[in-house]
Amino acid sequence: MIEITKRLLQAAEGGEPVFLASVLEPGPRPLEQGARMVVERSGSRLGSVGDDVIDDALAAYAPEAFPRHLALTLYVTPDGLSERTVKDATAIYVEVIEAKPVFLVVGAGHVGRAIAKLADFLDFHVAVLDDREDFANEEMLPEADEVICDDFEAALERFPIGPNTAVTMVTRGHKQDETSLRKCLGRNAGYIGLIGSRRRSGAVIQHLKDEGFDPEELDRVRTPIGLDIGAETPEEIAVSILAEVIMLRRGGKGGPMYHR
Repeated sequence: MIEITKRLLQAAEGGEPVFLASVLEPGPRPLEQGARMVVERSGSRLGSVGDDVIDDALAAYAPEAFPRHLALTLYVTPDGLSERTVKDATAIYVEVIEAKPVFLVVGAGHVGRAIAKLADFLDFHVAVLDDREDFANEEMLPEADEVICDDFEAALERFPIGPNTAVTMVTRGHKQDETSLRKCLGRNAGYIGLIGSRRRSGAVIQHLKDEGFDPEELDRVRTPIGLDIGAETPEEIAVSILAEVIMLRRGGKGGPMYHR
């Protein structure tokens, strides 16, 4: 158990993520509540939930959990593991343990500030970048963990971007958006969003294609940014953007859950 705890701390502090399974409700099986097993990306394991068959099923399930940054309860059924609630079944809580996700907001205008506020509420590590001192300051951005006042290109070259990073380009103009986007491409960001109308953002994407940037990489850029919820105000736009980030991060579909 000490080795498991050490490995979880390592993952939470920025090491390689791990998949953790913990017995929530033993149900009809002779399992110990709280028993834990860790599964690495490589498939190697540490610990056990107390049943070899369930251990194997969880290890087989782990690879699909990593890209979804999963955190949910699985139920053991005769047919295997189910994400749907099954009454009186053995319940296993699973989650990917990793460093806090990073939300990099490029542009500290009205929309950028609203995004920073909501991303902080959703427990992202929030960084905001702008090249204007009147906008990029801690007084204007109390929710941000990092406020960066610098040239867009220079700052983005230094900023660590990876699969656990969401980046939004919401600067004051398409020139700054394009400059910033150019520095974020090819760095395996978890999410890249570019604000603007279809015409404006489409012109930026086409310009970068003409420069020789990988079309597949450009196809990953979410633009126009956010989900279509009819957003108008900066706060509503922030909701639509964060909803899209969560959807892609968790593997959602973005449709309504209401049904009869």
